[in-house]
Amino acid sequence: MPFRFVHTADLHLDSPLKSLALRDSALAEVIGNASRAAFTRIIDLCLEEAVDALLIAGDLYDGAQTSMKTARFLTQGLRRLDAAGIETFIIRGNHDAESRITAQLILPPSVTVFGAQAGVARRSKGALEVAIHGISFARPHAPDSLLGRFKAPVPGAVNIGMLHTSLDGAAGHDPYAPCRLVDLQGSGFDYWALGHIHARAHHAGDCHVVMPGIPQGRDIGEAGAKSVTLVTVADDGAVTVEARATAVARFERVEVPLGGAEDWPGVVAALSGALRAARRDHGEDHLVLRPVLTGRTPLLWRLRRDLGLLADEARLTAEGIGTLWIDKVELACTDDLPADTAGPLAELSRQIAGMTSPPAAILIEADAVMEALIKALPKELRGMLGDDPAAQAAIRDAMLQEGAAEVLAHLHGLEADA
Repeated sequence: MPFRFVHTADLHLDSPLKSLALRDSALAEVIGNASRAAFTRIIDLCLEEAVDALLIAGDLYDGAQTSMKTARFLTQGLRRLDAAGIETFIIRGNHDAESRITAQLILPPSVTVFGAQAGVARRSKGALEVAIHGISFARPHAPDSLLGRFKAPVPGAVNIGMLHTSLDGAAGHDPYAPCRLVDLQGSGFDYWALGHIHARAHHAGDCHVVMPGIPQGRDIGEAGAKSVTLVTVADDGAVTVEARATAVARFERVEVPLGGAEDWPGVVAALSGALRAARRDHGEDHLVLRPVLTGRTPLLWRLRRDLGLLADEARLTAEGIGTLWIDKVELACTDDLPADTAGPLAELSRQIAGMTSPPAAILIEADAVMEALIKALPKELRGMLGDDPAAQAAIRDAMLQEGAAEVLAHLHGLEADA
């Protein structure tokens, strides 16, 4: 008889969405509830597929979570599995280690939570022997590899390891319990159920190493399809891996080419067409789009000046379609004016573009404005403008470039209207 399980990680239940809430409170509510809806879908999948177990490889929560409502919601889902005879195996990740409610949970008897010392749970399914190994984070930070703490593979069994790790490293993720892929593949285990990286990855071979990714994206940085992993271990020990979609809402960037748009109505038509096509192409309940305007166009100055109006047009189209949301509109067009175009605005534009860095006096004034703005923001939002001086300087320079482009656009508009 085969042994089947669902592998997930990084649910980040009730994760706060502060930056999204600032832009669109209604969208923030949809995405704020989506992590719970995705978890419910995971429980439903386990029941529909009549699996033997659910493996959660860390980060059920999102840091110093204090709401017992989240804990009750989690427990209710696990009780549904318990009633169906489905076991749950959990390891704690870096965010779980920060959570204040982790130690207060009263979980069903079918739930195994591995501790800070590596453990192994042995199960039999007919003639098939399965050993599930796991280790949890004791503290929020784990700078060293935890691989060496695992017990040796159980002879004659299919060995499954659960580990929350940054693996070899990934952009946007701090190094947590780092280890090398080649070491996991040479560990003697048959399957590694990983967590921490929010992008899905499956390294197939004699040993399957799977990072299922976050089951529900929370912003445009977590764009694309989101899923969990359904695993079947056959009687002979062969492992089959399937991705199963779980997201209620999907984030996507959609390119809007404007090369053929000669006037403002043409721009609006191209944008509307791209939004409608994207909604047809994706089946998730909700679709959150960031339209990216591309191509060479003589309307670049107006796009820069009136980008807010175009975003309103996009939101009107989205409202008409329904279940479609606009994150923001991004401008990546270039001007189709010849490089030798004459005139004071063209010359000013070339001089600004040729600057490697703004003048020192402007940087000093910009830093003062940013410092005042950071102090005025609530503490939980100050990181939006950078967590260190280098990040703040990069954001400052990008804002100065964007501001210069907007000033030029307004000047161009005045010139065109004259």
